[in-house]
Amino acid sequence: MNIPPFSRHRRLRRSSTLRELFTETELSLNDLVLPIFVDESATDFVPIKSMPGVFRIPESRLESEIERYARAGIRSVMTFGISRHKDDVGTDTWQQGGLVARMASRIKATAPEIVVMSDTCFCEYTTHGHCGVVNDGIVENDSTLISLGKQAVIAAQAGADVIAPSTAMDGQVAAIRAALDANGLTDTPVFSYSTKFASALYGPFREAAESELQGDRKAYQMNPMNRREAVLESLEDERQGADALMVKPAGAYLDIIRDIREATRLPLGAYQVSGEYAMIKFAAAAGAIDEARVVRESIGAIKRAGADVIFTYFAMDLAQQGL
Repeated sequence: MNIPPFSRHRRLRRSSTLRELFTETELSLNDLVLPIFVDESATDFVPIKSMPGVFRIPESRLESEIERYARAGIRSVMTFGISRHKDDVGTDTWQQGGLVARMASRIKATAPEIVVMSDTCFCEYTTHGHCGVVNDGIVENDSTLISLGKQAVIAAQAGADVIAPSTAMDGQVAAIRAALDANGLTDTPVFSYSTKFASALYGPFREAAESELQGDRKAYQMNPMNRREAVLESLEDERQGADALMVKPAGAYLDIIRDIREATRLPLGAYQVSGEYAMIKFAAAAGAIDEARVVRESIGAIKRAGADVIFTYFAMDLAQQGL
């Protein structure tokens, strides 16, 4: 039989060593950030039913948990607080003795080598569950910017290595950069949630953070159907002085990650959110998929799309598996 010429790509897949040698996308713990939930009033670990394997950490046991992460090789954490001191504007976030400050200072005192990224937002600290100041049912952009600056300064002064604003306010990077610089914190980087979609995949996070959201966030988070605007949002944060950019969620937005990767030279992160985590966990529990393989495949896809840093609740699992 006369077969037309063709390429034999299988030659480079013949053995495990050949496959490893020619792997284009590599994952390591250096790529991963573990989001954690710290509950200031809990006396024991609180399981999050919609996120199997994830717990709220009692603040009283934060140090021992951080030590466990450090021993496993975790390089970075993103802090979310479960506050018992909520009000209309989230004033606890800019108190020197507030939960935001305590999380940063306690982690750095316990494991100075771990990078602490402070999620800079208000949804866990407000009675209405929105990400900023609400007036007549509207989240006020510019009033929220002032609050963001206060929170960022408090977090950085307490020891946070990175400020990560997630409020999706216009001008959030400029406001935070100005506040940090005015307080002598010029070396503190801003890792902006620069393209954050109004996604249905955040559902389990609401349980984890005990967010009491009234309404929705569609007026300030991005329309999931908009691709060009997604790039513009991140490029605007770069113009304002962001040191790194982020796409959230990740798995359903690989095209956006690639678009932004091609548009900027800044480091790019992507957040594999609670709903993405839960879908894998529940599918694995049903016997439909091999959890370990799907986790690596899904995170590998995020990196392959162009993300340098991946925020994932699977980080500790991967560390314990020897990634």
